[in-house]
Amino acid sequence: MGHGEYEKLTPQAIDELWVRLRAGKAAKPIARELGLCTGTVRAYLLRCGGIRPDPRRRAAGRLTMAEREEVSRGLAAEHSLRAIAMVLGRAPSTVSREVAVNRGPRRYRAARADRAAWTRAARPKACKLATLPGLRDKVEENCNDGGRLNRSPAG
Repeated sequence: MGHGEYEKLTPQAIDELWVRLRAGKAAKPIARELGLCTGTVRAYLLRCGGIRPDPRRRAAGRLTMAEREEVSRGLAAEHSLRAIAMVLGRAPSTVSREVAVNRGPRRYRAARADRAAWTRAARPKACKLATLPGLRDKVEENCNDGGRLNRSPAG
């Protein structure tokens, strides 16, 4: 990839990046091996603080893709939001909010609504090591000492 071009890292590239980092390789050679811009890899590592983030999961209270498809079918059949909610076993306000946020009853599409929900759920929250320089320095210091921590009560 050319210098200065933004590229989105694929899940496969992210997995390979972490495998190679765990094997002890540096970020710049990894970027070259994967055919990525070194700035993209560096920015990704800075965003996650050098620690692999947990995989994203859908919150328990959110609608699933199957439920969104059921909402879409119910709207196409001109069922009321309450009837759709009853079929799903959800509160009518949940279905109403879902439809309102995703372009209304006439333009609601399940796949688009699901993609939008994932996008809205992503919070740009940096990890603690990225935001707390003192903590990061202490962790680096402990790593350089072979991982030995002073556990005395006096601290």
